[in-house]
Amino acid sequence: MYRIVTRTPLNPSVTKIEVEAPYVAAKAQPGQFIILRVDEDGERVPFTISDSDPVKGTVSIIFQVVGGSTEKLNHVPEGGYIADFAGPLGNPTETEGIKKVCIVGGGVGNAIAYPVAKKFHQIGAEVHCVIGFKNKDIIILEDEFRAASDRLIVMTDDGSYGMKGNVTAGLEILLKENSDYDEVITIGPMIMMKFVSLMTKQYGVKTVASMAPIMIDGTGMCGGCRVTVGGETKFACVDGPEFDGHLIDYDEAMDRMRTYFDFERKAYDEACNLFKQEVR
Repeated sequence: MYRIVTRTPLNPSVTKIEVEAPYVAAKAQPGQFIILRVDEDGERVPFTISDSDPVKGTVSIIFQVVGGSTEKLNHVPEGGYIADFAGPLGNPTETEGIKKVCIVGGGVGNAIAYPVAKKFHQIGAEVHCVIGFKNKDIIILEDEFRAASDRLIVMTDDGSYGMKGNVTAGLEILLKENSDYDEVITIGPMIMMKFVSLMTKQYGVKTVASMAPIMIDGTGMCGGCRVTVGGETKFACVDGPEFDGHLIDYDEAMDRMRTYFDFERKAYDEACNLFKQEVR
């Protein structure tokens, strides 16, 4: 059992929890993920590590309530326990030789983008970031990004904060000003990463995308997380989660992500109804 040390709502649908997991915290690196089960009957759900503290022995994850498992996780109180917390899994973000990087994050994907930005900042790279949200009410980690960035552009779809537009508009500003990026890293909704990659390809800038497909065991055995990269089948859990953004078949990946949408929605509704009955 793994204890939730702190629990912090970041906006109405996104929560940050700090979990006591010393063995995971001792080895966790930016870009890696964990798989947890809320209870013994729960499904295995992957979450990218947003932060870790090897001294305290804790690992932080940030999640959005979208299905039954995240609804259940959101009801585990501070001081409560979850059944399993396995990791770190996947490959860390590669930082060697990168002196100037642009990181583009969208929505809750910024929970993954932040530790990557922080790592590059710590090793002395010049870090530019573009972070995007639907509106100002759901912005997360802005202060943390500012501390880790030499240049930060905040985008909102409705213009209620920062610049109006999606992240590609902010990215194009930076690409026109900076022809010397060693790499662009994009993390967020699949459709966002697709268009970021299309733009950077026009500018001839190497691009890495962090993939979060359907995942079950996290060890490459089930094949659920397969993605097509450069015409070859890769497994996000062991070969990734980061891949060359210019080689990913995003359309295929998005089709596969929609496979269980109806089941996920049903599980979410069932979990909500269960908690409503408990409240009564």
